[in-house]
Parts: sequence; structure tokens; C-alpha cells
Amino acid sequence: MDMQNKFQDGFLWGGATAANQIEGAWNVDKKGVSVPDMCTSGSIDRPKRITEKLDTNEFYPSHEASDFYTHYKDDISLMAEMGYNTYRLSIAWTRIFPTGMEEEPNELGLVFYDKVFDECRKHNIEPLVTISHYEMPYALVEKYNGWESRECIGFFEKYCETLFERYQSKVKYWLTFNEINAGTLPFGNVLSLGTVKGYTGSIQDFPDNPQVRYQALHHQLVASAKAVTIARNKYPHFKMGNMICFLTSYPLTCSPNDMLLCQQEMQMKNWFCSDVQVRGAYPYYAKRYFNDNDINIHMEDGDLEILKAGCVDFYTFSYYMSNCVSVEKDAETQGGNLTGGLKNPYLQASDWGWQIDPKGLRYTLNEIYSRYNIPVMIVENGLGAYDKIEEDGTIKDTYRIDYLRSHIEQMKEAVKDGVNLMGYTPWGCIDLVSASTGEMAKRYGFIFVDKYDDGTGTLGRVKKDSFYWYQRVIKSNGEDMQ
Repeated sequence: MDMQNKFQDGFLWGGATAANQIEGAWNVDKKGVSVPDMCTSGSIDRPKRITEKLDTNEFYPSHEASDFYTHYKDDISLMAEMGYNTYRLSIAWTRIFPTGMEEEPNELGLVFYDKVFDECRKHNIEPLVTISHYEMPYALVEKYNGWESRECIGFFEKYCETLFERYQSKVKYWLTFNEINAGTLPFGNVLSLGTVKGYTGSIQDFPDNPQVRYQALHHQLVASAKAVTIARNKYPHFKMGNMICFLTSYPLTCSPNDMLLCQQEMQMKNWFCSDVQVRGAYPYYAKRYFNDNDINIHMEDGDLEILKAGCVDFYTFSYYMSNCVSVEKDAETQGGNLTGGLKNPYLQASDWGWQIDPKGLRYTLNEIYSRYNIPVMIVENGLGAYDKIEEDGTIKDTYRIDYLRSHIEQMKEAVKDGVNLMGYTPWGCIDLVSASTGEMAKRYGFIFVDKYDDGTGTLGRVKKDSFYWYQRVIKSNGEDMQ
């Protein structure tokens, strides 16, 4: 039996961004207000806030972001120069339906994405489109408390139908919801579910109600399945994927108590949503979790059949770090994506306290593929770091190159293990606003954007050293990583 020793021909190399973190132009061409438009800037030690009304004393970073809305041609040209054959981007729901509730879509918003996709096609870049990436219309929060209301399923369904019909010849690969499993965490109330009606305050201090949160998540899962079914019935050439924030966990010790806790964490944080989206049914372990936490999901007739019919074609996920879990109460904690955990004594951490664990990516890829046996794609991975422009105008981000190289090496090992890995789009190919902290200082891109946390900057673009490194990686299909 031959062993695959390299990435497959046609491997999808590219990068990933989100509309609310890169586009700016928050109220241009009839765009409506989204949840991120109501979120202030923050930092590593100062949580960003969500405000019920815009506050003139606050800075709202998504309002201008990296101004991709103006720079999209130049930015896509830079992606092409790196060698991208795919670009993962999202569509801003409020560009298409400003409140989410309109009878007719906003033509100006549709035209913008026509131009973006045409520009991608001009450079032989395949768009990979996330339909909803942490940016639901704020009007749906005000009227319905976001996804707590079943009404949002119909609004989302109409939004999907509009996108699919308009872009059927321009987009093949679609993801329904970004990191849908954020809804299993309190942080997901703000980021993903929009269940924050009437709230002003820190996004970390929102009063969580698990009953509301899981009911809202159920509505998202039904909406995702409906989107897949629409595509399968009317646009059979589409490939539909999910998107999970994979929060890889290890037991801190070999205590059976830590082992069981780790298993339970992995089940509800990582596997729950994808078990529904890939296998088409609520998993067995969810029943006890719901019973133990007094959660009662209201389902309407036909929901289970909708979930069964709307299984995705491929699995995508973000991977940045891993954490440890333990029953021990005094173990040292560590930060992370969406949620923190316990410090792993064998790992180093980034400037933001995210533990760097390349081998955890190989482990995760094997776990996912062995569970589902469908094509897998890493659609976010990267290092948020402080970048400095040198006197000669260069940005020597060797730390980012080291991070990405070590993770790609482990991707190759997973391919040798037998994982069907279809592509890789590291996060923030161009510097953008951080979703978790609302700052520009936490930079991920291969391309520097001259924009700062106080709102100043020229928005000029500068290629970092990692730009040229990634260019060589792509050209060699992952063979040249020096």
C-alpha cells in the first residue's frame, strides 16, 4: 500500500479573513449595522465591550477595519502574488439584508461581492465563502434576541437562497457558520448567537443562560442543515462544509478524573456541533449534559429530519493552540481562543498567552478524520504577534514563519498518517481587527496594514518576510519551507 508523502495535487493553499474584521465601510452603500459594529476596541488586558447604542466616546474598530472594501483589488492581487489558489472570506449579512428582515436584498451589497469574486477568478483564486462569520444583523438582536428566536432560521434561509442564486457560477465551496461551536461557550452569546438584547458591557461579563444559548445553537444547527439541503437540491455542484473552532484538550494528569473531564470537554466543546452537522443527529452524550444542566431544547416537528438531511460534504476547522483540563482547582491557567484552560508545562505560549502546539494539530487532524472519514481542511491557523517595521521598511516576522512552518510540518505528518487533507488557509492573510480583543496590535497577516488601535494609520500595505516565505511554500506545494 502506497503511503502519501506529500500534499495532494490541487491542494488548496491560501489565507482566511472575515468581513467584519477586514472590510470596514460599515455604513457604506446601504450596509446595515451588525453585532461587531457595536463592539468597542479592547486589548490583552482590557476586554472589548458591546454597547446597545453607539457611544461617541468609544472607538469601534470594525467601522474602518483594514478597509478591504476600498482595497480589495490590490489585496487580492497580493494574494495572487503569494500564489494563492483559494481565499477564504465571508459575506457580511448586513450588506445583503441590512436588518436581516428585508423583502428584497440590497443590490449594492450584491454587486460588491460580484466584484470581489470576479477579481478572485481573474487571478485563478477559488473563493471559499463563509455565509455567516460572527456578524449577525444587530436589528435581529433588538427584535428577536438573535438566534434565541426561531424566526432567524427563515431569515437566514432567505439570505442563503439569495447568495446561492446570485453567485452560483462564481462560488463552489461554502461554509455555513464560522466556528458554530462557539455557541457551546458563554463567549458565543456575543460572537456567534447574538443573544445580547439590551446589554451594554464587557463581552466577558455577559450573564450567561445555558438554556437560551443551547436553544439558539439548535436554531443555528437547523439553519445550517437547511442551507445544505437548499444547495444540494438546486446547486448540486456546490460543496458544503461546516466550520468548528477546535479546542484541543489534554488531561493535565493521568488521573482517571482528569481523563473523564477531558473526554467530556472534547465531547461538548468540539464534537457536539460537528456530530450534528456531519452525522445528522444529536449525539448520545448530549442528553446527559442537558439533563445535568437543566437544558431542555425545544424542537419542532421535522427538525430531526432536517438535521439528518443537511449533512455537510467536508469538515473545516480552526486550530491555534491546545489547553489542559483538570479537576484540580489550583492549577495554573492559560489564555486561548474562545476559552482558556490550564497551562501545559511542555509548551511555550504566544504574546497573548496562547500555547503553541504543532503536534496537537497532527493529533487533531487524526481525531477528526478517524471520526468522520470525510475530507478535512484547516481554514484558520496562525500566530497573533506584535510586528515592527524596521528602519529599512522590512518586517522580520521570523516568529510567525517558525510557527507556521512547524504546523505545516505536522500537517504533512498527518497526511502520511492517511488523513485526507484538502487545504490550508491560515488566518488573517492581511492584518485585521482581532475578533476576541478588538485590536489591530494582535497581527496575524503576511501583509502589514498601517492601522493602529487608536484609529490612526495610512492603511498602506507592506509585505512581511513571511509573505515571501509563504510564497515559496505554496510554489513548492509545501516542500520548500526554509
